Amino acid sequence: MLEDILGTRLPVFIGLTLILFGGTAFMTGQAVASTWKPWWQIVPYAFLLGLGDRFLSYALFQAELLSWTGYVVHSLILLAIAGFAYRVTRAHRLVSQYPWLYERAGLLSWRDRRG
Repeated sequence: MLEDILGTRLPVFIGLTLILFGGTAFMTGQAVASTWKPWWQIVPYAFLLGLGDRFLSYALFQAELLSWTGYVVHSLILLAIAGFAYRVTRAHRLVSQYPWLYERAGLLSWRDRRG
């Protein structure tokens, strides 16, 4: 059941999608946030990472290449990881570059010092 949704076996999903491509998605989110680009630019990158993930699952572990549910699930997980990294990096950059304007209000957010 779970393998049908993921499109691959659970150890392959954990190792390839969460660890290898998850780390790549995290770095992608950091890179997009560090260059002050808008958040929506992580979306195409996450879906491209999902394509790479599906291909390596197929080529290395004999998973089904054209598993649409697997592709969508893996891409959405990678998008969530990249979005988390984007938000953490954006909050850090705003607070560290503009300390007179913003202060930390948690891991993912900031608040205006003036009001």
